[in-house]
Amino acid sequence: MVEAWYMDESQEDQRAPHRLRPNRAVSLEQLRRLGVAYRKLDADNYETDPCLKEIRRAENYSWMDIITIHKDKLPNYEEKIKTFYEEHLHLDDEIRYILDGSGYFDVRDKDDKWIRISMEKGDMITLPAGIYHRFTLDENNYVKAMRLFVGEPVWTAYNRPADDFPARKQYMKFLAEEASNGV
Repeated sequence: MVEAWYMDESQEDQRAPHRLRPNRAVSLEQLRRLGVAYRKLDADNYETDPCLKEIRRAENYSWMDIITIHKDKLPNYEEKIKTFYEEHLHLDDEIRYILDGSGYFDVRDKDDKWIRISMEKGDMITLPAGIYHRFTLDENNYVKAMRLFVGEPVWTAYNRPADDFPARKQYMKFLAEEASNGV
């Protein structure tokens, strides 16, 4: 099961866990209220997994590829790692399914605090369009992930500040509605 927590303010190695002391855990329900969706799937059988097939059909994830992030596998590794860790948003949902290895997605909460989401084999996450986030490997320095898209992939990341994009405004409206519902 996925684990998430509020991050400390340390500027040390981004691959470290960066837990507050004492730890402030974040539940799946808290992530859901931020628009973050999580699923656990069978990564050992992703090529034939009926659950993945049904998710792709239901969500219209018509395009996918697999990326391996490791210094021996990814061209321009150091540059890519820095780019992934820049705080940014996308105009479309970001869907990632961890097939092997592990890493962290960091997302901002409604008060602009960082939440670290530890992802490992079998974890699938959907980050909503407009949420500020970033990605880093953990101390294992390796992840193999499936990237899923509705239609042709759009790789554009908009670094913060990017508050004027309609996707960001829509996301902020979603957060306000969640807050007004008392959820």
